[in-house]
Amino acid sequence: MKVRVECYSGRKADERPVRFQLDGRDYVVEEVLDRWYGPRDAFFKVRADDGNLYILRQDQSTPEGLWHLESFRRQCTSRS
Repeated sequence: MKVRVECYSGRKADERPVRFQLDGRDYVVEEVLDRWYGPRDAFFKVRADDGNLYILRQDQSTPEGLWHLESFRRQCTSRS
């Protein structure tokens, strides 16, 4: 699924995602939990401001660097 991503650009362009838009809703990345790289892609496991986990993939083989949602996991909230 395609997703719009806004990135922090520090030492390099699109260094890490800071917010993304999915199905018309905006999410703020609260924490980058992990990142890894494949031959053509960069992956970021993030926790968004809704408390859920997302894996975002950037296709680095094209100049546009399109982003995709690879995985989603709803976090359970504990009840006291």
